[in-house]
Amino acid sequence: MSQLDCVIVGYNEIPFQRYVELLGNYSEDSEAYRDLKFSFVELGQRPFNYVELLNHVLREAGVSPGSSSFDEPFKSGEIPNLAAVYLSNFLRRRGFRTKYINLFQHEKERFKQLLAMNPVCVAITTTFYVLNFPVNEMVQFIRAHNPSVKIVVGGPLVSNHLRNFAQESEIKASLGDMAADFYVVDSQGEATLAHLVAALKAGEDPANVPNLVYVQGDKLIRTTVFPESNSMDEGDIKWSEFGGEEELGATIQMRTARSCAFKCSFCNYPTRAGKLTLASLETVERELESVRSLDTVRNVVFIDDTFNVPLPRFKDMCRMMIDRKFNFNWFSYFRCSNSDEEAIELMAKSGCKGVFLGIESGSPTILKNMNKAASVERYAEGIKALRQHGIATFGSFIVGFPGETDETVEETISFIREHKPDFYRAQMWYCEPGTPIFREKEKYQIAGDGFVWQHGSMTSLEAMDHIERLFLQIKESLWLPQWSFDFWFIPYFLGKGLSLEHFKQFVSHAGKLLAMDIASVPNDEKTRMQRNFLKQMTSMVKAWPLNQVETAV
Repeated sequence: MSQLDCVIVGYNEIPFQRYVELLGNYSEDSEAYRDLKFSFVELGQRPFNYVELLNHVLREAGVSPGSSSFDEPFKSGEIPNLAAVYLSNFLRRRGFRTKYINLFQHEKERFKQLLAMNPVCVAITTTFYVLNFPVNEMVQFIRAHNPSVKIVVGGPLVSNHLRNFAQESEIKASLGDMAADFYVVDSQGEATLAHLVAALKAGEDPANVPNLVYVQGDKLIRTTVFPESNSMDEGDIKWSEFGGEEELGATIQMRTARSCAFKCSFCNYPTRAGKLTLASLETVERELESVRSLDTVRNVVFIDDTFNVPLPRFKDMCRMMIDRKFNFNWFSYFRCSNSDEEAIELMAKSGCKGVFLGIESGSPTILKNMNKAASVERYAEGIKALRQHGIATFGSFIVGFPGETDETVEETISFIREHKPDFYRAQMWYCEPGTPIFREKEKYQIAGDGFVWQHGSMTSLEAMDHIERLFLQIKESLWLPQWSFDFWFIPYFLGKGLSLEHFKQFVSHAGKLLAMDIASVPNDEKTRMQRNFLKQMTSMVKAWPLNQVETAV
């Protein structure tokens, strides 16, 4: 094989127990730790997130890796990382020899082998990171196994540092902490990466590559800013070219648009990503045909923030999928306020099995403060219609947004209990600089940031108290944690040959275990109840058809 030009690294999910210990060092009473507690149960002295709990129960049931009925444990993030696949596809289309690592923690040996091939550079994506340490760990690993390879970091983490720090010294410190060689600052960045790989390969000066920041000696170097505008119709992934050591599995992610059509006041994504850009129907069809050619994919997850916007295009996509008779189901984000009965009927006929609803609040007052451009009535109607067509719903909620009061929290609780989305989660509002609401600090009397804040009607600790109460009160909908086991785990779970009912069985039992931790059940009683629940769960999974692959409808 000729020289490898670039290795793309997808996701580094640090071992969960280490992350729990890290947050526990701050304080188990802190908002960040209390928020994390909704993602794990304690068995003995060890925290188990839901994925670890699932694997633990399977082992207890005698279903072990390598058996005839189950190849391997469930892994969070095993679905191919779309950023890594997309960047690999983009570079390959331009003639670069490119490989990608999907899960850093599980692919270290393969990563060592790729580094031994002396690639021109390694590119690290940062889609899901808010702190540096996942990047730091990977940079240290790369340096240990190939000290000379150039390391490039891009994505939201870099953009956040540049936006949040005003002084050059602060930017140098935050980027220097990662210790990479180059940082891509464009919100898209794929063309910048291609330009940089070409320059490094030819031995040219990277100062001539636009959209870079890097440290040279004591200086922070910023190259020319040249905003990218990459065509969505030239970036469809040729899925048929992936396989072998880059095994894709039964569930993949896809995108048909870039950015978001709305401007919710808690989110800075539209500002960062630019105006909404759409791929043509022909491009979407071409990529879906490429997925079909693999003959292994059972579920497609569309990651577009507003998949059903604009509505006429969405209906045309559904009709196209119906006409083409694709052999996979699909899942997506969905906005009830931009839909109608015909759209939901088309969704069901085209293979939609579940949607993520960013409902955020059951209070009209808070929805207005959030600039959600939606109403609780439309959400209620949407959940009902989706249920009637066999489409599972997940409701995502925020507690503590500026203007939140005891009364508005009660409205959210009442909404969930009355309308019963299949799954839900409530998270504390994260006070993020750069979002539209943060620019109204004086109006809402906002102080602090991140997990620790207060405003004119609530504090972050009060918000956490409300979430704990909400979790313990609501029995009509199943809680899904954020860490490792959110709504997007469902298609991955189904891709293992199981059903939505199996998923609900597990989540229901896991929720009972979690409730004991949140309610601080005395240890003796907790141990007895845990033993009983784990026995029930072990018996339950023995009946699961783990040796069968569910066929698409």
